[in-house]
Amino acid sequence: MRTRPLGASGLDTPVVILGAWSYGGWFWGKADDKTATRSIHRALDVGMVAIDTAPVYGIGHSEEVVGRALKDRPGKAMVMTKCGLRWDDDRGEFDFNVVMPDGTKYPLYRNLRPDSVRHECEQSLSRLGVETVDLFQCHWPDPTTPIADTMGEMIRLHREGKIRAVGVSNFTPEMMDEVVTALGEVPLASNQPKYSLLTRGIEDDIVPYAREKNIALIVYSPLEMGLLTGKVTAERKLGKGDFRAGLSKFTHENRTRVNRLIEETIVPMASGRDATVAQVVGAWVVGRPGITAAIIGARTPAQVEENAGVGRVELSFQEMDLLTRRFQELELAKTVPG
Repeated sequence: MRTRPLGASGLDTPVVILGAWSYGGWFWGKADDKTATRSIHRALDVGMVAIDTAPVYGIGHSEEVVGRALKDRPGKAMVMTKCGLRWDDDRGEFDFNVVMPDGTKYPLYRNLRPDSVRHECEQSLSRLGVETVDLFQCHWPDPTTPIADTMGEMIRLHREGKIRAVGVSNFTPEMMDEVVTALGEVPLASNQPKYSLLTRGIEDDIVPYAREKNIALIVYSPLEMGLLTGKVTAERKLGKGDFRAGLSKFTHENRTRVNRLIEETIVPMASGRDATVAQVVGAWVVGRPGITAAIIGARTPAQVEENAGVGRVELSFQEMDLLTRRFQELELAKTVPG
């Protein structure tokens, strides 16, 4: 699979990164650990050698699953995890409540205090079964902690060899500017924002800033939780507990509009190169200026193989331009009925 530099960190990342969110059992229901392990192994086999996870995914469970899977493949994966969302420490700003499949509710707090950052790093190293995290990212900004304080601890962890590169997620250009200043000689390797054909706000400010400062952008939700795969039709019933049913993008009306445009624009491109809709959508994302890689989740080995195919699909300038224009023109309703 094609690789690209992870900013100025000296590390390289594949253009498709395996997202391990679902292995924690968040929102989608309890995951099958054995299938998750097979999926991780398959990802490594097909060149998807970077895995993105976080302690909060499943309240530690996703990291544990990734750690067990990597025991069989030591040194084969670039491990990316995060810090800053605590369920076991109520300092900081309350974010939201996460409900696990067994009904247990955990209040999450944004906490990037230096001692919390170190604690989370140590816990992640233990769960993942590694001595060093390749990319350690601040999951969300914490308005109660100065960025300079957080980055001071990141520098210490970097000097101690516990992390190889420093990243952030969901940070604005102004916040990244503070990070860059605070880190000094340690480069800010990456930012992880949301980006897709339907969510393109980062093009206005984050992308230009990252390109100027040589900061990698590894984007999440490029398939919009399945909406851009062509498989979530307007008639499809979203199962009980499927949180997508409460999102405006997943109303019957919006799914109808999105799938109509997929049929008009993406299906012909996919059919012409023996690819899937999801592969063409992913290829548009990683083909956009300033985008380094896309994080795509996969619950099964078959989904892993489909996602890996994004790395071999390259769209022409005309195809990229067509998708960019047509989806920019698409208007979706902003509210959920009822």
